[in-house]
Amino acid sequence: MNSHVTTNAAPLPFIDIAAQRARLGTRVDEAVTRVLTHCRFVNGPEVIELEKQLAEFAGARHAISCSSGTDALAMLLMAWGVGPGDAVFCPSFTFCATAEVVPWVGATPVFVDVLPDTFNMDPASLEAAIAVAERQGLTPRVVIPVDLFGQPADMDAIGAIARARNLKVLCDTAQGFGATWNGKRTGSFGDATATSFFPAKPLGCFGDGGAMFTDDDDLVPVLKSVREHGQGVDKYENVRIGMTGRLDTIQAAILLEKLAIFEEEIAARDRAAKRYNAALADVCTVPVVDPRATSIWAQYTIRLAAGVRDDLAATLQKEGVPTAVYYRIPMHRQPAYAQYPAAGNGLPVSEKLSGEVISLPMHAYLDDASQDRVIAAVRRALGK
Repeated sequence: MNSHVTTNAAPLPFIDIAAQRARLGTRVDEAVTRVLTHCRFVNGPEVIELEKQLAEFAGARHAISCSSGTDALAMLLMAWGVGPGDAVFCPSFTFCATAEVVPWVGATPVFVDVLPDTFNMDPASLEAAIAVAERQGLTPRVVIPVDLFGQPADMDAIGAIARARNLKVLCDTAQGFGATWNGKRTGSFGDATATSFFPAKPLGCFGDGGAMFTDDDDLVPVLKSVREHGQGVDKYENVRIGMTGRLDTIQAAILLEKLAIFEEEIAARDRAAKRYNAALADVCTVPVVDPRATSIWAQYTIRLAAGVRDDLAATLQKEGVPTAVYYRIPMHRQPAYAQYPAAGNGLPVSEKLSGEVISLPMHAYLDDASQDRVIAAVRRALGK
């Protein structure tokens, strides 16, 4: 690792929410003020309008807003009646929320390995995980492919396995909302989709928020019931176990303003990713996008030789360039999840990636000068 260059320049943001806030100007303030004026803070008109626009954007029949991406996953499992004795298949190389919701409903997460190029669920490992679940007496019910770092999982292969094995497909596009697979936007395939509007996401609100998407007309009233304490004809009739999982009207108002510029931000992210790829491909393993897909680039994640990452992060930090590691520990090695089954080969790709990946600054407002600073720092640190 080469010695670093000391810089007096201000540290770069990893994700620049402030730049987006400046671009939107007074639009967000005015949107929030409208809610403060009409005082319909729960299930207000902005919520209804956002759901309409989200469904249109995604190409789904229905969008149901909710309190977070995690709650979106949980509510879908609850609506399908997933419970004890059921197996739900999750990639091991993901954020904990994907698997966290499975024990909530009493079901068993079964961990699946990922592909070394896209970092998304490996269909062959999914087949192996199904066999493991069946040997343990579990009933395979749901597969949750994750659109990691912004790129959709292989919906062709995973969808074929799910159809053959009668599995529900719950797409976790918390990091991938706005990306495409075979020309269709995330939210429009599988049996249902969950996404997150956490502030750091490509489409983020100013707090927690999420949404569920489906083309299943019969599922919608069940999801709305689950979202409102399992209510029936009104909130004082409870026909199922539910939760409180609504999206606040103020957050919906903010998201409407952000959704209006989202297409332009997607294009800007893609331009930045292509510049990174062109400038760094000779010094590290740069991200690969499946030719059937586009990525929203929620993160720009490179791979390095084992043992290099921590030195690179420390060197870049001294130069005011932030980095992040998603994820240092795969799910099947996490203390809270180690007792659950996994596809039977030790999930070697997830294990390897956890020691090699590091993410660089990525957002829609990453100007060329700032990006060039990141690129130069990475190349210096890696001896190039």
